[in-house]
Amino acid sequence: MREAVGAVASLAREHDLVVSHGNGPQVGLLALQAEAYHGVRPYSLDVLGAESEGLIGYLIEQELKSALPGREVATLLTQIEVDPSDQAFAHPTKPIGPVYALPEGERLGRDRGWALARDGPGLRRVVASPCPRRILELQTIRLLLAHGVIVVCAGGGGIPVVVGADGAVRGVEAVIDKDRSAALLAEGVDADALVLLTDADGVYRDWGTADARLLRTAAPDALQGLRFDAGSMGPKVEAACGFVERTGRWAAIGALEDAVAVVEGRSGTRIRQIGRAA
Repeated sequence: MREAVGAVASLAREHDLVVSHGNGPQVGLLALQAEAYHGVRPYSLDVLGAESEGLIGYLIEQELKSALPGREVATLLTQIEVDPSDQAFAHPTKPIGPVYALPEGERLGRDRGWALARDGPGLRRVVASPCPRRILELQTIRLLLAHGVIVVCAGGGGIPVVVGADGAVRGVEAVIDKDRSAALLAEGVDADALVLLTDADGVYRDWGTADARLLRTAAPDALQGLRFDAGSMGPKVEAACGFVERTGRWAAIGALEDAVAVVEGRSGTRIRQIGRAA
């Protein structure tokens, strides 16, 4: 965490930041811990998402404050509205938690109403991953930014909720894609750019082959004609292209440790509309 935040802190010295993050390993661990309490119904995914958002946000905030004395940092639990009629609820595909042996997995599926999918020799729980529609705390985030606060929010894709006709909010069993939520967040705060930092040094054409080539710059329509892994680079490219198309601004994908160089255009892949300045 200290190494990761160090790269982000370098950006904060020159730029206003809103920081988001993933939560895959942590929410998986929390789900396993919940399974350990026999006779007690495990917490739902929205609650586990909130727990992981607080856990990781606390660590990020602590390290940012240590790296940037005098700067104000706030971690905000972020509810993100999804459509209850989203087709993702009818076709859950997002795997979470451990792989179960067939008999145990089938029993858990019956007892808890889980959707299951084959994963090697066993079964794994799969959940809905609906598209994010609206960030409920957006105005609070904008208010904090206006006062110079670095905001850590929308972690793990945010807490998935639905809003009833009466305005009542309730959590749902789902996991929102973190890159889609980051793009929605960047658009909502009128960010100059969306920067997706990961363990890859950029977007590659023909990844995994002898012809693999790093793309330094690309237009959204060119990237959308290529194929990327659905479990890693695919969602990042989709989110970055969507942000660029909707706002006319730029996005970048690159390695976390090269954060400053990615923003400055010296590393990673910059995505922008052809004819616009970098």
